Amino acid sequence: MENKGRFGALSCAARGEAVCTSIWKERKTLKKTARLQELLHSGKFFPMMGGGCAGHARIAELNGFECAYMSGGSTAVLIHGIPDAGLVTMNDLAANAERMANCISIPLVADGDQGFGNAINVRRTVQTFIRAGVSGIQIEDQPFPKRCGIVKGKEVIPIEEAVGKYRAAVDAKNEIDPDFVIIARCDARGASGGSLEDVIKRVKAYEYAGVDAFLPEALASREEVKAVCDAVKKPVIAGLGLLKPVPSFDELQALGCASAIYAAQTTVFGLQASWEFACDFKLRGGRAVADWMKKLSDSPMPHIFDLVNFAQVAEWEEKYLPADSMKKYQDSMGPYDPRERGVATAK
Repeated sequence: MENKGRFGALSCAARGEAVCTSIWKERKTLKKTARLQELLHSGKFFPMMGGGCAGHARIAELNGFECAYMSGGSTAVLIHGIPDAGLVTMNDLAANAERMANCISIPLVADGDQGFGNAINVRRTVQTFIRAGVSGIQIEDQPFPKRCGIVKGKEVIPIEEAVGKYRAAVDAKNEIDPDFVIIARCDARGASGGSLEDVIKRVKAYEYAGVDAFLPEALASREEVKAVCDAVKKPVIAGLGLLKPVPSFDELQALGCASAIYAAQTTVFGLQASWEFACDFKLRGGRAVADWMKKLSDSPMPHIFDLVNFAQVAEWEEKYLPADSMKKYQDSMGPYDPRERGVATAK
């Protein structure tokens, strides 16, 4: 069941062209929040492809993923250059989520940290993300300031306080869009003094509070994942930080998971490539650039401007601007001509 990509059998060049001309045309017109609900209750496992910027969201969609995820940690690192330690504000995350959600036609789930305060603050957080175009939000049961789920030193708030926050989140979404997805992320397993029993007690209480799904963070084994899935009736989204080796999609389905969040892989592997190029460029200068350009030409990734639909601009120019304005293409220079590219969206 591992997803090799619908274009896996094509050449690199053909794959790049295919992803930019066909993915968008097959998207359902279903409201994105309703589509996310449909995915969660389909009985078929689906991965949430994570990232920290609008470009990552585009990559997720154009590679055929059905749902994208905005990582708070990736947002902190990529956009702000700071640790994921409660330093990013609600407005920071909502602004980035809006950029990501509105450049794709698939649902986006966003990291909402601990909701940025008590139950009263959670109401505003949820409604801000709904108005940003997000389809679901993950809210943790950590105190403020929070910690990244894979970092030691985590704590959780009392269960009664957490239940009140999730009740507020559910009420807030029902006032605007009942299909919006509230995901209760439980950090009790990896928190100071935490246990699997505490996780199960909490997710049962959160289910009674009306949340739509659960993300039990830092579970230590596949057996613990199954125990949580068996304890609740609503969908469970796996957190994979401590599971070694990384489970296959088939394995996660068998354990009872509806989905799993691959939160930071796009960010980490992309930064790794950037770091390696910077090191190579420092040592070899122009020769490194030439070698990396050759590697890029052999890659299945479309041109960077195709990822963001530059061809659409040329179409709009021809449709809306005076005819004489198109003469600029005849006497100007540049290796990229948007008139010759395929439009990656059916919008």
